[in-house]
Amino acid sequence: MSINYGKPISIRGLQLQITDALLIGIIILFSLLTILYHSRITGWAVILLLNILVISIYLISILWSQKMSPGIGFFLVRTTSVQLMFFYLFSIVQRMQLVFHSGWKDQLVLDLEYFIFGSQPTLWLQHFINPGLTEWFMFSYVMYIPIYPILAAIIYFKFDKIQLENYFFVLGLTNVICFLGFIIFPVASPMYMIADLFEIPLKGYLFTAIGEFIRSHLHTIGGSIPSPHAAIATIMLLMAFRYHRGFFITLTPIIFSLYISTFYCRYHYPTDTVIGILTAILVFRASPCLTKFWNNLASRFKVVKTK
Repeated sequence: MSINYGKPISIRGLQLQITDALLIGIIILFSLLTILYHSRITGWAVILLLNILVISIYLISILWSQKMSPGIGFFLVRTTSVQLMFFYLFSIVQRMQLVFHSGWKDQLVLDLEYFIFGSQPTLWLQHFINPGLTEWFMFSYVMYIPIYPILAAIIYFKFDKIQLENYFFVLGLTNVICFLGFIIFPVASPMYMIADLFEIPLKGYLFTAIGEFIRSHLHTIGGSIPSPHAAIATIMLLMAFRYHRGFFITLTPIIFSLYISTFYCRYHYPTDTVIGILTAILVFRASPCLTKFWNNLASRFKVVKTK
């Protein structure tokens, strides 16, 4: 595999990976936006305080992990801290989506899809709804969550932490592009804009119940374009192809079903999903160039040799 890997740099004993710089940098950017547009952000002062706290805890986790020997302990600390940062950034950007706009842009998406399809696809799919199909699509939608750490474990324990950091960076960059997209072009989603037009309820079993719990307790308005579900799922599929072909074969039907589930289950419009997939492909192709840029920057610091 011909892959550019980010070189860790040491600043006063703190070893920073390219993923760390990306995540800390985007929190700083969000903090600046919060200050500039504080009148449009509810609880802006709390967000700033939380950002400082989160960066501090994250830096402590980096110091902690760099003192650990390779093994399950390091994997758990590193993986958990990075994934919690993704989750935190997602929670913060939800409150910043209308800093540049006075309202949601759903009507533009609805008009585009009507022009292309002659109807609204999420509504048209009601013709095919049944409990078995709903359960399968909810399963594929929910499985997105555990695939994150499972693939990380496969990469780390089959290869090493250099490969793990490559996985984290591409995931992190994809997440960041999605988060910026929420702000640049805020879309509320079908759950909020056309919910009253759905006539057939989604009924299923265990995974449908889990999916509806996520809808009711974890989802908020927005977070639509690009679809982070579709984007991250695409990255995981591409990474599985790179690192473990057997897992790739297992994932393929789940990921392709996940794409459909995003709008079948009414979380997204099809446009969100298509843009999410394209975003992932773009990030996957661009990440080596960005890594090369980081390595050139890292050459000005003390480069840490990674075992």
